[in-house]
Amino acid sequence: MAMTLLPGGLYGLSLKTMKVQSLTTCNSKLRMKGIVSTCCSTSPGTPQRYAVLGAGFAGISVAWHLLQHCSKTSPTCIEIYDEVGIGGGASGVSGGLLHPYSPKGLLLCRSTFAGKLLWNGAECWEEALKLITVAEASVISELPSGEIDSENKQHTVAEPFVWRRGILRIAATAKNVYDLKKSAQDSLSDCKISYINSFAAKELLPELVLHSDFALYMPQAVNIHPERYLKALFMACQRKARDLSAARSSGIQVSFHKRNVGSLLEFSEEYDAVIICLGAKVGLLPELVGKLPLSTCKGIVAHLELPTANREIYNNESPSILSSAWLAAQGPRKILIGATKEWGSFNTSCDVSIEEASLALKELLPKISTVYPAVKNWMVLGTRAGLRAMPPRTSLGALPLIGCIDNLVLESMQKDKLFGKRNTYSSQKVIPRYWFVGGLGSRGLIYHGLLGKLIAKAVASGNQDVLPSELTSWMLSC
Repeated sequence: MAMTLLPGGLYGLSLKTMKVQSLTTCNSKLRMKGIVSTCCSTSPGTPQRYAVLGAGFAGISVAWHLLQHCSKTSPTCIEIYDEVGIGGGASGVSGGLLHPYSPKGLLLCRSTFAGKLLWNGAECWEEALKLITVAEASVISELPSGEIDSENKQHTVAEPFVWRRGILRIAATAKNVYDLKKSAQDSLSDCKISYINSFAAKELLPELVLHSDFALYMPQAVNIHPERYLKALFMACQRKARDLSAARSSGIQVSFHKRNVGSLLEFSEEYDAVIICLGAKVGLLPELVGKLPLSTCKGIVAHLELPTANREIYNNESPSILSSAWLAAQGPRKILIGATKEWGSFNTSCDVSIEEASLALKELLPKISTVYPAVKNWMVLGTRAGLRAMPPRTSLGALPLIGCIDNLVLESMQKDKLFGKRNTYSSQKVIPRYWFVGGLGSRGLIYHGLLGKLIAKAVASGNQDVLPSELTSWMLSC
């Protein structure tokens, strides 16, 4: 059973039956509550400073898309903060399997949902692939020597981080074959779902064991190394900033700071906008304790390597696997398997104790060995954990949460002032716009491109009305 992120959370408020209103109607209600502001963006020539809190999927995507809105006449500075480094948190721990379909929709034992797209699945897929292409290009054209400051040298990428090998969904049962074939026909043209028999599946992965005569194959699905990808995307941000600066009269800068974010008050007077992309750690911010409708789920992922003495490598053309557990292939001798689920955890550390690792492997290895028995030949290198922020379910599924949260943040600051707590809040100072991107759950990779694009547009215009109402309607309950 999911638990609220912190005491006082809103998860208990039912959003399952919430009817998603039109964009105009929803944001009109938000404006009546003082949540939506229609203030104009900064006047021409005025320097713009943005703080992006969090360097995972959402944070780096936001930084990239903010660059697309830089003023031609105003200097712009985008500063990213994260205490564990770029891709060092839950985003970096994920398996990196990318496709636009609902995980539950791909469960073959529930064939009426097979091939069901996630919310805005086609656009999410397109935007995610765009960012991967951007990241790949940044590595191909490496930064010239001497142009990376000492603080950011660690973000260079030398190893592969994208594998276009497809994903195979192994069947649990063989119900309603006709519906499954129809679902395969209705899939996206640029991420097709093929209905294949056991012979075709074993052609793709000879060591595979099927317990029914069919499987679903997504040949265009992608697998990435999340941490390397995010570092490459950050490199692309830096290159983009330099190119913009060279082409314009105004300076553009993107930088990363490995620093703990203990309170939003640290950024209250320094930036024109603060975009909060901290994942599950957002619940630790004193200004937002118990105010967000999120629950937490900790997942442990195991890293395995094939000993050099073993010649039976994982072929470069063989797909990754989705079954009762998943297997993400990252080269001929490296795989990841995952993930366990521990609801209600508050442990944000990626480190895993010996006892936790042992329990996780006892759960994961048998699940994978039922479809890929050759896993017994692989050596466990270690385990890592990621704490995900999970959104509540709505009539459209579990959707991420985005929007301007000035009312939540400033209410907390004002209360602190009334109670005499030390802070830098000043009623005479123009308070920055606080924006939130969160609740991506286990779908951060598929959602991050579109969410970054949407929130950057809203931040640049100072107008929440440009955001889809289904992603901002959660604020009606705040």
